Amino acid sequence: MGNSLAKAAAVDVGIQWCCWVLAAALKTEKFYDLAGSGTFFALAYQSLRWGGTYHTRQKVQTGMVMTWAARLGLYLFSRVLQDGRDRRFNNVRDRPGVFFIYWTLQAVWVFSTLLPTLMLNSKKDDKPLTTRDYIGWGLWGLGFFFEVVADYQKSQFKANPENAGRFINQGLWSLSRHPNYFGEILMWSGLYVSASSVLSGWEHISVISPLFLSYLLINVSGIPMLEAYGRKKWGAEPAYQEYVRNTAKLIPFIW
Repeated sequence: MGNSLAKAAAVDVGIQWCCWVLAAALKTEKFYDLAGSGTFFALAYQSLRWGGTYHTRQKVQTGMVMTWAARLGLYLFSRVLQDGRDRRFNNVRDRPGVFFIYWTLQAVWVFSTLLPTLMLNSKKDDKPLTTRDYIGWGLWGLGFFFEVVADYQKSQFKANPENAGRFINQGLWSLSRHPNYFGEILMWSGLYVSASSVLSGWEHISVISPLFLSYLLINVSGIPMLEAYGRKKWGAEPAYQEYVRNTAKLIPFIW
């Protein structure tokens, strides 16, 4: 297992650093998210080949990762092409050193989030499927639904000229201010739950996958940035104040 994890880490870092060289030279962030999602796709597939066992649990989990990566990568790439830029990088794209840190952090995010799948695909024994597997896959399915539908609803909302300058509070966005992030956390939590059915001992360190992802979205690069943007743009509007007051931040109906 150690050899496959080391290879995965090397490929991951190599892809991000090579992309950084090109992005820094062109002063663009347009393929940042595509590179991250593409690395997920490539490593999930390659780790399955490295393991060489192709058990049902491994194939299902790898397929889920690749489906998520392809869908999200293409969605984010098309969005940044349409918008012209990603405001997260407004003070970064012209500073190669800082830009390098962003690409390196993406490598850390990819490896840590993918860790349960990498460990699972290195397993040689084919243990029978358990209730834990079906629970994990169910969580992934629910999370995928939330993320896909939320992204679609927001895209349709923004495409309507009548909604120019307005905030979305319809569909899943009426249940949570960040339903797409809720879905993201559910998906990776589900993949850890499924993989954990064959993990043992120190391998459960891979629980860092949903924990680290949740920390990033809740405290670092996800919700805080979007909440700050919302307060700056609509904070003085009574309708937005009411939306924030009456709508869960992340988990529908709870928090």
